[in-house]
Amino acid sequence: QVQFRESGGGLVQAGGSLRLSCVGSGISFSTYAMGWFRRTPGKDRELVATISWGGESRNYIDAVQGRFTISRDNAKNTVYLQMNNLKPEDTAVYYCAAPSAPRTYTLETADFTSWGQGTQVTVSS
Repeated sequence: QVQFRESGGGLVQAGGSLRLSCVGSGISFSTYAMGWFRRTPGKDRELVATISWGGESRNYIDAVQGRFTISRDNAKNTVYLQMNNLKPEDTAVYYCAAPSAPRTYTLETADFTSWGQGTQVTVSS
């Protein structure tokens, strides 16, 4: 059974930093691209960043470019999201997810089928 567990969320002031972690199990982690998503009440889940299975390719939405960094440690089955210069509009539940097939690099939310439970990030102004 594929499982992901996110951690690292919390309450931070605007301009602060957080690092989210996501540990995977039940999956050949090093062969799957990973994505970080976020959702706020009343809005659809939004893809924030993706990283390829070996870490060579990364993509970010414009809203976080230059402030967030996605990385991974395949030896630890873990993907990270370093978030700097946080803004109130970054407040959301953040999720990690993997696509349905290995060695598939995609930016389509619908392609991600295995999800964690999420971790709350709240940025105060």
